[in-house]
Amino acid sequence: MAADRDRFSTATRIRALGEQAAARVYRAQTRRLRRPPRRSRLTGRAAVLALVVCSLIVALAYPLRQYVQQRADVDDLRRQAEEERQRVEELRDAKARWQDPAYVERQARERLNFVRPGETGYILPGAAEDDSGDRLSTRGAPAARPWYENLWEGLDEADGADGRQGR
Repeated sequence: MAADRDRFSTATRIRALGEQAAARVYRAQTRRLRRPPRRSRLTGRAAVLALVVCSLIVALAYPLRQYVQQRADVDDLRRQAEEERQRVEELRDAKARWQDPAYVERQARERLNFVRPGETGYILPGAAEDDSGDRLSTRGAPAARPWYENLWEGLDEADGADGRQGR
């Protein structure tokens, strides 16, 4: 019984537990050491696939850029062609107006100061009008001043710029 007692003593039990724990740690370490190294997630096939995709992107980048540029050029040319068509229509309308004798006569009277036989034409210095009918100052800019200031300016210019009387 003494052997049974010795066998079940606390010190013996603690020693047995310690040995068991040491054996478990040893087995875990050896398993960890024996385990094959973890393979990376990037396999050879995935690397080749990534290389092929990158190659396709690089190969298609320049043609795609050229395509987009050419589409923009085509749109520009279409816009310019439409503007030119509108300009041609405007010029055709202007040509048709110039075919009308009444229009030609009116333009000659306005632009060239022509008069009909028997009429008397007067030209006031500094009282020119532009094509839209706005009065112009003597320098060609629209007159923003009252009419009497334009009149005095015209008189001053007729007398001479420095204020001397013409003799």
